[in-house]
Amino acid sequence: MPRKRKLLAQLSALQNSSSFPQINAVEQLNTTPGADPSPKSSKYFAIEKKNSPQLQEDFFNQPCVSLAKSFLGQILVRKLPDGRELWGRIVETEAYLGGEDEASHSKGGKQTQRNAAMFMKPGTLYVYQIYGIYFCMNVSSQGEGAAVLLRSLEPLQGLDAMRELRRASRKAPTRLLKDWQLCNGPSKLCQAFGIDKAFDQRDLTQDAAIWMVPGQDPPGEQDVVATTRIGIGNRGEWAQKPLRFYLRGNRFVSVVDKKIEREMAARGHSDS
Repeated sequence: MPRKRKLLAQLSALQNSSSFPQINAVEQLNTTPGADPSPKSSKYFAIEKKNSPQLQEDFFNQPCVSLAKSFLGQILVRKLPDGRELWGRIVETEAYLGGEDEASHSKGGKQTQRNAAMFMKPGTLYVYQIYGIYFCMNVSSQGEGAAVLLRSLEPLQGLDAMRELRRASRKAPTRLLKDWQLCNGPSKLCQAFGIDKAFDQRDLTQDAAIWMVPGQDPPGEQDVVATTRIGIGNRGEWAQKPLRFYLRGNRFVSVVDKKIEREMAARGHSDS
């Protein structure tokens, strides 16, 4: 697809820019035969992380809805224990506003051992388990108990490793996953990136195994769909609030709201 080729070209340019010194050719070859061709280690992140373009605390320190929208187009990076790096572009998020939000784990301002990360400084990971099996990853924002759920990623680098991790997390053998199936849901992206409860309360601005870098070509307002959140059950008016955001036309989004997209298209036509 032209769009994907463009994204991969931008990713390659970002990695080869002055901000990403070239990795020694020996390191590039130091991979497991037949595995993902990503380097085993990166001198850049191991030695020169202080000059990293990664997103810092000032980015995360914004109101929850603003952060949920700002995440769209940014890149999540996960460094595996063997040195391989997984890169994914954030294409779908949900905002959970804290105490007043009936669908939030921190509703009523109640702080527990489970949701403690939601009350920590912006940029802190809140990872929780659902159905006793799957994990979901959130990032704290401004606001007491407020956090953003990362719902879907567009895989950019390390797809073979993502497939390995997804396969290992599923009990029954299944067919080979297509690119768009790797991270199109909150639990799927956690599986693909090897994220579990051990990542809870980690700081995205300080951690050596997971961080974010700025995406290229940030989306405009016309590219962002705002609609209702998914799977929150009977939460009254909060179930109807447009607190899920995704990149319009992106095939890696978990659930598309065709009605809202038609309304957006009609407004765009009438405004032209």
